[in-house]
Amino acid sequence: MDPKEKRIRLVKRIAQEFPDGALVNLGIGMPTMVADYIPQGRTILLHSENGFTGLGPQAKKGEEDPRLVNAGGQPVTIVPGGCFFDSSMSFAIIRGGHVDYTVLGALEVDEQGNLANYMIPGKMIPGMGGAMDLVVGAKNVIIAMEHVNKNGAPKILKRCSLPLTAVGEVDLIVTDMAFIRVTKKGLVLEEIAEDTTVEEVIKCTEAKLHVPGKLGKF
Repeated sequence: MDPKEKRIRLVKRIAQEFPDGALVNLGIGMPTMVADYIPQGRTILLHSENGFTGLGPQAKKGEEDPRLVNAGGQPVTIVPGGCFFDSSMSFAIIRGGHVDYTVLGALEVDEQGNLANYMIPGKMIPGMGGAMDLVVGAKNVIIAMEHVNKNGAPKILKRCSLPLTAVGEVDLIVTDMAFIRVTKKGLVLEEIAEDTTVEEVIKCTEAKLHVPGKLGKF
């Protein structure tokens, strides 16, 4: 399975987590792909921090509207009943605790649920942006990322080494290899990808994983 297919499998799994009627924010990068895989028949309202609710799938080629983009600047669609508002209203929704789920990317996550997900100045992402509001304002924080970095080093650590975006706010970590829940006793491996094994997941994870007797697959 190539990297793109693994990403699609990952975001499809995340899309299954949202109950009917949930208000969900999708961060830039891989999380935006979740919008294309919401299960049919489920009513999920997607929030975009740049100022609208009712985010739909990515716009088809040739049908893009330059005025309608997600937080990452990608052309998207809006579903019937969607609405637009200014940035202050958007962040009032986030900071007011009205977002049920947020899906964010990460550079590092650790076994305490700490998150590091912003780049240094001069890079594509100059700071933590709205992520610092989302991780404390949303009721559930889901991380979507590759299990290891480009050099093959683990991204799920005992302790984050990079500057933190938030402390102890992560609830779920979904990677191309595993579905991991953050609990008071540590990280619990609940599911693994179909093309991997428990041993491979443990080898690629620096943090300690608690492995139950029976695991699901995705």
